[in-house]
Amino acid sequence: MQSQSRFFDDLARVAAGAVGTISGVRSEIETRLREQLERVLAGMDLVTRDEFEAVKAMAAKARSEQEDLARRVAELENTIAALHGGTTSHNASAAEPPDFS
Repeated sequence: MQSQSRFFDDLARVAAGAVGTISGVRSEIETRLREQLERVLAGMDLVTRDEFEAVKAMAAKARSEQEDLARRVAELENTIAALHGGTTSHNASAAEPPDFS
């Protein structure tokens, strides 16, 4: 009976060692794959998330400023049209520039 108990103890030690070895191999494979992936991504000239967010914010600000300027241009066109007797045609104002003298 004692030989069976010793056999199972030895088997448990071997199994525990195998699990430890497999765990080590797994972490080594993950490390190697991560390194390889980082090398591939570094060669692709990708932007970081921070750079992307900064450019996104700049684009949103530029769009907002462009919309404000378009609104101001429309207001100025309306003001000019009102000063010239109510003509709102862009072709008429383009053909005859206003005299501001």
